[in-house]
Amino acid sequence: MYLEPEVSQAVKILIVGHFGVGKTTCIGSISEIEPLQTEEEITEASEGFDDLTGTPDKTTTTVAMDFGRRTLNDQLVLYLFGTPGQERFKEMWEGLSRGALGALVLVDPERLHESFPVLDLVEQFGLTYAIGVNRFDNTPDYPLDEVREALNLSPDTPVVHCDVRDGQSSARALITLVQHLMSILA
Repeated sequence: MYLEPEVSQAVKILIVGHFGVGKTTCIGSISEIEPLQTEEEITEASEGFDDLTGTPDKTTTTVAMDFGRRTLNDQLVLYLFGTPGQERFKEMWEGLSRGALGALVLVDPERLHESFPVLDLVEQFGLTYAIGVNRFDNTPDYPLDEVREALNLSPDTPVVHCDVRDGQSSARALITLVQHLMSILA
């Protein structure tokens, strides 16, 4: 599917988060094109590197990046780049962050401690961001102000619930980021 000729603005957005938080699923649910995914089977080689404690059913992992596209209106298209979540792939972040206007940071409310290295990288690369608190089966909805406090976020950082399996929910989280970016750039 090609872009309409009226589209005049293209924006690069990162979808980031720790291992197993739902970055690939998010891009897959929201992309208007068939997303590029670099998912590979988790093998014995990852033992000692990838902690599957919080994601015991996970069998694949992103080894390079995910890519998708979402047209927001007649003039604006978002190019979505999903980063790998493991610490050993953080060198890829520098290249992926070049030219990005902002990041949607996905967090698992049951594993918030795994989000701090991700937030450190987002801030290191100077990216404006919003937080998407992903919903998982059998996980309670934590109040957003408690998530904000636990992550030690500034009051102006948007924090929203989302279910990355649902395209509309993912779109709302992405729109929250875009609105935040527009308020800063205005």
